Amino acid sequence: MTTEEVENRQETKKVLKRFGKKRGNLIPILQKVQSRLGYLPVEAMEEVAGFLGISEVDVYEVVTFYNQFRLNPPGKHSIRVCLGTACHMKGGYITMDAWKRRLGIDVRQTTPDREFDLDSVACVGCCVMAPVTVVDDKPEGNVEPTKVDGILLSFELEREKEAKKNR
Repeated sequence: MTTEEVENRQETKKVLKRFGKKRGNLIPILQKVQSRLGYLPVEAMEEVAGFLGISEVDVYEVVTFYNQFRLNPPGKHSIRVCLGTACHMKGGYITMDAWKRRLGIDVRQTTPDREFDLDSVACVGCCVMAPVTVVDDKPEGNVEPTKVDGILLSFELEREKEAKKNR
């Protein structure tokens, strides 16, 4: 078991101490564990299942049913592509495909270096700027594939700037 897995189990056990062993506590427990860890790793789900006396599959079913739960660790930067009506009509799915290609991941995944995670949202309320991508809680409007490249380039330039500063 890795150090990260051990730490995840320990953090999960701390959360479990605040709850009773009722099955009805499953969702609040999962929410609290995810709040603490940023996602729900396998070892955390195993701990929760053992604590509540239910199968690991039952926990997994709940985690995969509800869109609020993450199975992958969050990235340093979150990318949320709006797929609401206006964004859909203006090419939101094309924008999503561009992000998937550029990052090399699918929706609800994190890049291997944990730099970015990618997800979709139903609507961010910036319809006039469609298609919209929310980058680290900041809405970016009119995000077409070429703008995806520009956003990623700005992150790369920032990383290079930080690297020079830290030399």
